[in-house]
Amino acid sequence: MATYYSSYDPENSTTHYTSLPGQPESGHRKSLKVVSSILLSSFFLFSLAAFVIFNNQSPSSSSETLIPEPPSRGVSQGVSEKTFRDVVSGDSTVSYVWSNAMLTWQRTGYHFQPQKNWMNDPNGPLYHKGWYHLFYQYNPDSAIWGNITWGHAVSTDLIHWLYLPFAMVPDQWYDINGVWTGSATILPDGQIMMLYTGDTDDYVQVQNLAYPANLSDPLLLDWVKYPGNPVMVPPPGIGVKDFRDPTTAWTGPQNGQWLLTIGSKIGKTGIALVYDTSNFTSFNLLDGILHAVPGTGMWECVDFYPVSTVESNGLDTSYNGPGIKHVLKASLDDNKQDHYAIGTYDPVKNKWTPDNPELDCGIGLRLDYGKYYASKTFYDPKEQRRVLWGWVGETDSESADLQKGWSSVQSIPRTVLYDKKTGTHLLQWPVKEIESLRAGDPIIKQVNLQPGSIELVHVDSAAQLDIEASFEVDKVALEGTIEEDVGFNCGTSGGAASRGILGPFGVVVIADQTLSEQTPVYFYISKGADGQAETHFCADQTRSSEALGVAKQVYGSSVPVLDGEKHSIRLLVDHSIVESFAQGGRTVITSRIYPTKAINGAARLFVFNNATGASVTASLKIWSLKSADIRSFPLEKL
Repeated sequence: MATYYSSYDPENSTTHYTSLPGQPESGHRKSLKVVSSILLSSFFLFSLAAFVIFNNQSPSSSSETLIPEPPSRGVSQGVSEKTFRDVVSGDSTVSYVWSNAMLTWQRTGYHFQPQKNWMNDPNGPLYHKGWYHLFYQYNPDSAIWGNITWGHAVSTDLIHWLYLPFAMVPDQWYDINGVWTGSATILPDGQIMMLYTGDTDDYVQVQNLAYPANLSDPLLLDWVKYPGNPVMVPPPGIGVKDFRDPTTAWTGPQNGQWLLTIGSKIGKTGIALVYDTSNFTSFNLLDGILHAVPGTGMWECVDFYPVSTVESNGLDTSYNGPGIKHVLKASLDDNKQDHYAIGTYDPVKNKWTPDNPELDCGIGLRLDYGKYYASKTFYDPKEQRRVLWGWVGETDSESADLQKGWSSVQSIPRTVLYDKKTGTHLLQWPVKEIESLRAGDPIIKQVNLQPGSIELVHVDSAAQLDIEASFEVDKVALEGTIEEDVGFNCGTSGGAASRGILGPFGVVVIADQTLSEQTPVYFYISKGADGQAETHFCADQTRSSEALGVAKQVYGSSVPVLDGEKHSIRLLVDHSIVESFAQGGRTVITSRIYPTKAINGAARLFVFNNATGASVTASLKIWSLKSADIRSFPLEKL
């Protein structure tokens, strides 16, 4: 597993804030009601209301114990639920009696996570003077949500990380109940403007500004909170708990203008408000909204950025022009899913329009069909790429998290590109630096899998793997099947044990020798009455653990497989997390699993074909992955 050292304890470090020369002290609390009324005209309220109205047409055993229902966390303060609820059994009062060996095995080897305690959203990622910076929501006191502080870590390669002292702590009236999610904007002269949501002393969500105390410091150790905070407050007509998570800003059509968007809602309509500024201390709410989708509820952690339709590199957030589409992404508070859509942005009209209204944000495509939320991208100028982070929470019981002393990991950073072949999807792919963890030459294997067959693949350790697999389905069987499994859905299919003529087939990870515990990741092909094939990509957790009180649903979605393409999967297996990428990253699924038997040396890897009427040829390349070096920065050596 990852190497963790404790030569420096970030939890016992104090971050000092200094005021900008000539700036007023912020000891006097602003009246939010007065500021709010100044910010917004009654015309905006009328137009926004009109827009919304117009558009709103198991059995128990000795290994299980009963525990009290865990309390809700976060909702009363106006953020999404931070307590996991067992969505399958609906019974969060059952807790498995975990051994220390089981809990120790669950900690990841190469995914970023703090030394201990709770973590959630990635915040303000950026690249500065040779270092990648990741900030994150962190509770320094416990493995459950609360007392949210900004953790801080740096890396030179996005894989090996060094913990730094906290960047910001909740110590002012405007963020005393939490230093919540935010984003960084890097100005042309190199200045860094960090806007974040603060939860005030009376539980109002406001936007605040912070900036580095010393821009020449590559580590950005000290941060200054602007004395005039807050710089934005909930406008009239917006709930005081429905105004959060400012995006990275982009340049507007006017000289010196910067624009950003903040998620909110009106009734059940999710919306993205747009503000402009010239100095990041004074903001104006623009008339209208960037976009809204009825029925999607509160939009959290909105992200907005350009993608090239012609090039294969990422783009700075301010880039616009020919050959450009814009991605709008929202984290939906109602269902805890990250949705995105691709469309066209008109900065003059302050409007974004989806290419396909049926795939609009919140009702169409998702970034990840598994356990993945509150994602955030940034532009990496070093590699000219857009990099995506996502919070991967736990799906076990709160009592288990307290017992093991930590909760949540960050996904492996992913590059994001426009899928030129489909024109409808993004392509997400693990950053190339993950390949530096590959240990030696890969295991290369080709297997002809007859219907109903499964084969063990011998690897040194099945807990940390990078797997590339492709599958060729028997052409005669594929073309000869006229109509099969119309309306198939991964989530309601019953998992990999449910057989059809053309599926399932794929890889089984983190299984024990007898397959009493297993997590299959697989394809399933259905065919409609018109004879057209539709491919589904699924991850089955129903038998991932013999423990109760953990999630055991089947994740997945359809994935386009174009003419001439093989069915392809890439899997990153890292103990209790599996990240699965289909067809070059068109569809992605992140799973959290908590086996009781398939741990340590007992974990196995299989390839299988459980179809009833088609043989499949599987081609595999498998690398064992070393652990990342994740430890405290040796500040004493500076």
